[in-house]
Amino acid sequence: MAEDKYLVSSEEIAEMEGLQKSHFLNANAQRVNKSLGDMVGLTGFGFHLIEVEPGHETTEHHVHYHEDECVFVLSGSATAYIGDEEIAIKAGDFLGHRKGGAAHSIKNTGNERLRCIVVGERLPHDVVDYPKLKKRLFRNAGMTWNLVDRDAIDEPVAGAKK
Repeated sequence: MAEDKYLVSSEEIAEMEGLQKSHFLNANAQRVNKSLGDMVGLTGFGFHLIEVEPGHETTEHHVHYHEDECVFVLSGSATAYIGDEEIAIKAGDFLGHRKGGAAHSIKNTGNERLRCIVVGERLPHDVVDYPKLKKRLFRNAGMTWNLVDRDAIDEPVAGAKK
């Protein structure tokens, strides 16, 4: 990234191969990621153009406790899983996932490539739950990660005194 770069042209975006990514907890969560925000030096949030082939997911079902994120569907159709709900989504739809809200994920259940813009905060720390896997991720300053089993966490009891 050049320090003085402020524009990524549509031609540059079209020519980018993107980075093939899969989620470390979900082998079916495979996408091509073009991190446009990184190209212009954005640090407070990530701005990504992603593409997901039919049958694949965008990520593992999760919820962030400190970061908001959102998705805008450019083309294709899919199923958004929000909490226990399954919602059909299509081009032009917007999903807003507030910190501490319902767990969420997307699966391309359509017949064509799903293209989305995904935006998320980049705080120095976050806590992420993966409810289907019963895992919790602690991301600390410096981007170190600690993944633990939810059953191994001693949660405070409501109303209990120290």
